[in-house]
Amino acid sequence: MLKPTISFYTLGCRLNQSETAVLERSVETDGFRLVDFKESADVVVINTCTVTAGGDTDTRRLVHKINRLNPRSRIALIGCQAQMDKGKLLELPNVHWVIGNARKMELSSILQSTSEAMEPQVITPAIPRDSFTIPPPRVPLWGTYSSGIGVDHRHRRVNLKIQDGCDSFCSFCVIPYARGRARSREFDDILREARGLAAAGHKEVVLTGINLGTYRYKDHTLMDVVEALEQIEGLARVRISSIEPTTIPEPLIRKMAGRTKLCRHLHIPLQSGSDAILKAMKRKYSTEEFERFIRMADELVPQICIGTDMIVGFPCETEEEFQRSADRLREWPVDYAHVFSYSRRQMAHSGKLPSSDRIPAEIIERRSQILRDLSLRKRQMFHGSLLGTRQGVLFEEKKKDEWTGLTDNYARVAVKSDQPLRNEFRTVRMVTARGATVEGTLA
Repeated sequence: MLKPTISFYTLGCRLNQSETAVLERSVETDGFRLVDFKESADVVVINTCTVTAGGDTDTRRLVHKINRLNPRSRIALIGCQAQMDKGKLLELPNVHWVIGNARKMELSSILQSTSEAMEPQVITPAIPRDSFTIPPPRVPLWGTYSSGIGVDHRHRRVNLKIQDGCDSFCSFCVIPYARGRARSREFDDILREARGLAAAGHKEVVLTGINLGTYRYKDHTLMDVVEALEQIEGLARVRISSIEPTTIPEPLIRKMAGRTKLCRHLHIPLQSGSDAILKAMKRKYSTEEFERFIRMADELVPQICIGTDMIVGFPCETEEEFQRSADRLREWPVDYAHVFSYSRRQMAHSGKLPSSDRIPAEIIERRSQILRDLSLRKRQMFHGSLLGTRQGVLFEEKKKDEWTGLTDNYARVAVKSDQPLRNEFRTVRMVTARGATVEGTLA
């Protein structure tokens, strides 16, 4: 009997990517045959995102694309949008399962137990606060990964989930409602998966979470996780993904400045350069505090790359307040920015503000483009500062006649070579800055 085929598509953040990798291994173990998303499959799983309205739109677009290409596929929508918006998702054609975050890591068993059901299966219970630390013999819920290892055959740098949920409730954000309150993964379980990832050939892990710096499991902190991962044979790099500015311990920066496997890269969301807007967003820092921290990191860590997130068009954002954001990005030691257009989100406090406070879409787009242009110039300036230096590069893929990979300080490097470089570390001399990449030669 042929195994049923299944494919996955991941929208949104690194946390979703990490969870998808674990789910792919889980369904393979339980009797499904994993195929590429471009192929026809009996079941197509979309791991959804609802951070912005764009994520919601992407889900609908994908569902319609699947139905055009293979109307016989049954579709499972899982994750954040499934948790928040099941009513609208059920209206989409051929959606057979809607599984929220509280139970999406049980996907394989849910598919098997409900595959013959005629009615759509909606599984979106509330998220238990202790869902990371359920002891045996109870069935582990979302995120414990008691038997899964998220080996990622698509990427050489792999995401490792250590934390989930958030207690901050920023006024623009729906994630605490979609993923629940902050919870930390069992320390030993993180190391178990990390060893499995290293054994599978992954040389760089990217630590992921919703509020990564709040990691606490018993007496263990984020620093303990980093130091334990550095001891794992085969892991050459540990990278920290997006981390809130108020949660970064100073010893982490000092470790980054020394001889360590910790990458010289921080992505710290600023969101706005205006203190008034930060207060309205319910952020927990001032622009002065943010600037003081990143200047300290820039001074302590040679050639560190600092990135940020910026939200454009928060209700009541004046032209002067937007200009402060642009000035901060231009003048501070920030090397790139991910720019997001503000989206009204259900349940988020800012969605309840008067419609008269909303910024017109054309103004948001103009302001966003200004920041994107600034970000590209700042990235090019950072790349220019690396020219003539030698950097270690982990090569990932070959496009045409060029191999591309990343330095530990997050510069994308392209090298022409006939050598097989996939998943190899090589020293590269940085020669020419080209758009969003640096051209180099093997040293």
